Amino acid sequence: MNGFSEELNQNNDKEYEEVRIPVPWGHIAGKWWGSRTVQPIIALHGWQDNCGTFDKLAPLLKEKGHSLLCLDLPGHGFSSHLPPGHNYYLWWDGIHYLRRIVKDFKWKNIEVIGHSLGGGIAFLYAATYPDEIKRYISIDIASPSVRDVKKSCDMLGSAVDKFLSYESMTLDQMPCYGYDEMVDVCYSAYKGTVSREGCEILLKRGMKPATDRDGYWFTRDPRLKMALLGFLSLEQVLEMSRRIKCEVLNIRAKSGLKFDVPEHYDLILNEIDRGAKKLETHLVEGTHHLHLNDPEPIVDIIHNFLL
Repeated sequence: MNGFSEELNQNNDKEYEEVRIPVPWGHIAGKWWGSRTVQPIIALHGWQDNCGTFDKLAPLLKEKGHSLLCLDLPGHGFSSHLPPGHNYYLWWDGIHYLRRIVKDFKWKNIEVIGHSLGGGIAFLYAATYPDEIKRYISIDIASPSVRDVKKSCDMLGSAVDKFLSYESMTLDQMPCYGYDEMVDVCYSAYKGTVSREGCEILLKRGMKPATDRDGYWFTRDPRLKMALLGFLSLEQVLEMSRRIKCEVLNIRAKSGLKFDVPEHYDLILNEIDRGAKKLETHLVEGTHHLHLNDPEPIVDIIHNFLL
């Protein structure tokens, strides 16, 4: 396999291997769990998270014989940020990030696990390349989030200005926290969907020592906060739903993500079901980050689907 830094071939006895995949603007980082001699399941995390979100699920799937390549999406975790002047279009970006990796390794009939943003990217990839994906698993999301068109247009000007303000931030303007304070900020930001233990797991890749003072910075690109331009309309999502042919597993958390129009979730699944080879759905106890807080209830669901 081409594309990895040489770390991949070292210390194969470790539980996982840190990897870096070269891209034109730097690298995409990740963790490879399980055998490196088989094509892995590609795992994609949620917005402003990182591949640490799978740190409790991946080893359980590895024990069942699966191999996973969990990626930090660009701007997240240990992956390179996009160059200055570039916006993040989140959902749409994910198609070409994933496509680059698939083409680089010449993988066929891929399998993808995606949480939140990652699940939306899996949806879009399956609709864009319907004959090149075998199956995907979406955790607590049915498709890219649908935003009200009028609200999006109303917010456009302020969103662009906010993006430019984040882009021009200097190092001394970057928020800096002590370790315990960083965990507190993270825990508060997730509003109860992630346990404190989960926050500490995410922060292993989500923070780094500040260079100009004591404390830590977030590793994620602050420009990620302004993602308005990357959202889709309901019409776009429904059209993409009709193009999906592969097997689909949707795992929804009972106390999961709240959507602007809750009815859209089932509406989109119904459209997927029309053309997909298989649609399997499960409603599971837990919050939006159920796979990180307590993955035990979904391990067998995922394992059986993959088989």
